[in-house]
Amino acid sequence: MRLIIVSGLSGSGKTVALHALEDAGYYCVDNLHLGLLTAFVRQLMTPKMPLYETAAVGIDARSGIEELDHFGEIIEEIRGLGVNLQIIFLRADEEVLLRRFSETRRKHPLARRGVPLMEAISLERSLLSRIAVRADLTVDTTRTNVHQLTHLIRDRVEQAGDQGLSLLFQSFGFKHGAPVDSDFVFDVRCLPNPYWEPMLRNLTGQDEAVVSFLAQYEVVDRMFESLRDFLAHWIPWFEREHRSYLTVSLGCTGGQHRSVYLTERLARHFRESRGTDVSTRHRELS
Repeated sequence: MRLIIVSGLSGSGKTVALHALEDAGYYCVDNLHLGLLTAFVRQLMTPKMPLYETAAVGIDARSGIEELDHFGEIIEEIRGLGVNLQIIFLRADEEVLLRRFSETRRKHPLARRGVPLMEAISLERSLLSRIAVRADLTVDTTRTNVHQLTHLIRDRVEQAGDQGLSLLFQSFGFKHGAPVDSDFVFDVRCLPNPYWEPMLRNLTGQDEAVVSFLAQYEVVDRMFESLRDFLAHWIPWFEREHRSYLTVSLGCTGGQHRSVYLTERLARHFRESRGTDVSTRHRELS
């Protein structure tokens, strides 16, 4: 049986993630009290319910501090039952969460007793830190809309499956902030910048003209080869630790040319050498 725990800050997209998993065939339950999780799993594993080989549950801060303090013990007990358990944790910047609650006029689940919204968000972040530190996959939804999050969750979960590591190559622009949901972050701003070529300025690293521009520089090839060799050496070590997800982010100034080009090139190389468990995301092009 495969079980995915979806948790994270309120307003970060947990419901969207659960809907994506439900569409992928998972039996989903939202807002399950953590104290009931082991009994829920045992029930799904009985001969009376053989159809539920994949399930996902939403766990939030309403389980309370006492139960969350025992989160590690609970998941180890479930894994001891032979369950393939993975944890997805969603987060977003505080100002984005504030705006989302303002736009939807929803109440924060911890603000129902008169607690100010900012204080409720801070309290929730603290309570859920027990889950966040154990997450197999952390997704920052600060710059992600509903459709992008749906595709991201579906693609990564389907790729991971029971087959092993799901590898994501992601481009971004440092001027928009470095991603916090990455295992490796590489800075490629030292490479020649197509932005300074007027004919290339409005293109991206996916366009042939930009590809040709960057391909003419030996230093670009050396950067690619260094990253390729580094990752080829260390990815197997992550797999030996039974990691389900690995995110590699490459950043240039605007996230439009150099990082996109190298992201595509690295993804193509590892897709050819590893199979179909490799995906790409271009944060700023989204």
